Amino acid sequence: MTGTQIHYYFLCKRKLWLFTHKIDMEQNSDDVAMGKFISEDSYKREKKEIKIDDIVLDFYDEKAKIIHEVKKSDKMEETHIWQVKHYISVLESKGIEGVTGEIDYPKLRQTVKVELSDNDRLRLEEIKQEVRTIIDLPLPPGVINKPFCKNCAYYDLCYI
Repeated sequence: MTGTQIHYYFLCKRKLWLFTHKIDMEQNSDDVAMGKFISEDSYKREKKEIKIDDIVLDFYDEKAKIIHEVKKSDKMEETHIWQVKHYISVLESKGIEGVTGEIDYPKLRQTVKVELSDNDRLRLEEIKQEVRTIIDLPLPPGVINKPFCKNCAYYDLCYI
């Protein structure tokens, strides 16, 4: 299970289904390109994009055991928090204890600390099961028609 799938679960179940079924529209998205630029341009001294199994960490401070996820905006902060909680869970499954996370918003000059509680672990297992259920659907879920849809890379698949 990827962090992107967890992120999309909270954002849009349709986008989750399309992405997981290899319908990737994000290579053409200006918003995604801007997010990648901000991530690459920020924290230049850090080793970026650390791949562990199916997840890719923006960067990881081994000494402090802090996962860093760099985002351009805090508009979808709840989705970012659960994505980082998933990453913490994956590192814990590898035997790394005491891991925490931080969501860095360089443009806003803000940081949000993320920890994984026992209740979060239980909820994360439920979320993963719900993700699997959505992925196994024969057709994508319906359009959610939210204000942020107009900026989505998948907009054309949903509305045109």
